[in-house]
Amino acid sequence: MKHDRQFDPAYGTAVEIAPGLRRMTVPNPGPFTFHGTNTYLVGQGNVTVIDPGPENPAHLDALMKATQGERIEAILVSHTHMDHSPAARTLAARTGAPIIGCAPHTAARPLVDGETNALDASADKDHQPDTILQHGESITLSGQRFEALHTPGHTQNHLCFALAGTDFLFSADHVMVWATSIVAPPDGNMLAYMASLDVLLARPETIYLPGHGGLVQEAHAYVQDLKEHRLRREEAILSNLEQSPISIAELVLRVYKGLDPALRGAAGLSAFAHLEDLAERGLVRAEPGLTLTALYSLA
Repeated sequence: MKHDRQFDPAYGTAVEIAPGLRRMTVPNPGPFTFHGTNTYLVGQGNVTVIDPGPENPAHLDALMKATQGERIEAILVSHTHMDHSPAARTLAARTGAPIIGCAPHTAARPLVDGETNALDASADKDHQPDTILQHGESITLSGQRFEALHTPGHTQNHLCFALAGTDFLFSADHVMVWATSIVAPPDGNMLAYMASLDVLLARPETIYLPGHGGLVQEAHAYVQDLKEHRLRREEAILSNLEQSPISIAELVLRVYKGLDPALRGAAGLSAFAHLEDLAERGLVRAEPGLTLTALYSLA
C-alpha cells in the first residue's frame, strides 16, 4: 500500500484545516510518532482540545497562546499512550476543563507466565478521565457534536471521534496515512484492530484527522487498503510457517523485507499480534507457549 509522508509539522503554529478546526503538532518526532503527535483544536471562542500530547511545556505554551482570548471548554483523549494523553492533566489544571473520552489504560489480555509488556513504558497508567465515552455515545462541546467510536486494536481503550454534520473523523492512531498502526500484544490485539477497521468502513466520514501525519483523504479506499495489507501479511506469515517451526525474529527477516533494523522490534510485535490471532483461530501452534520467544508452526 502507498503511504503519504509529505507533512509540515509547523511546530508552535495552529494550522487551520477548516473553519473552526486547527491542528498543532507536538515537537516529539520519532520512529513511532513521525514528526510528532497532532493536537486538534475544535471550535472558535469555546474550544475543545483533542489529544494534547505528552508533557511538553513548549507545546502547551504554544497551545495556550493559540487559544488566547478563547475558553478551552473540554479536553478529549483518544487513548492512553504517553505521546497522547499525559498533557491532558496539565492542561486541565491550567484551564479547569474536564478530561473526556477514553477509559483508563488496560491491556487487551492478561500477561501470561513469564511474559513482560514490551510497550509498558508507553502506557499512561495515570490517566483518569472525568467522563468516559462509550461506543456510539454523542456529546456536544464547543458547539459541535462528537460521536465516540470504540476502535480497539492499537490499544484496548482506543476511541475515534466523528464530527457530526461534517466529513471529518478524528482517527487518532487507528488509521494514519504516513504508516500502518502498530498492534502489539498484550496492549494491542489484531482481531480487534481488523474489526475496528470495519467499524470505520461502515461510517460516512471520508476525511480522517490522524494522531500523526497529514489528513487521510478518500478514507474508505485507504482503510480497505489497510485491511488488504494486513491480510497479505497474514498470508505471508502462514506461507513461511509451512517450511518449519520458526521464531518471530526469523519470521521478521523473511516477511518484512527491507525493513529498517531499528524497526525490527516493532515488526516482531506486529507479527506476534498476527500469530496470536491465528493461534486463537486454530491455524497456528506455539511451542512451548504463545510468547515472543516461542517457535511457531502450522497447527
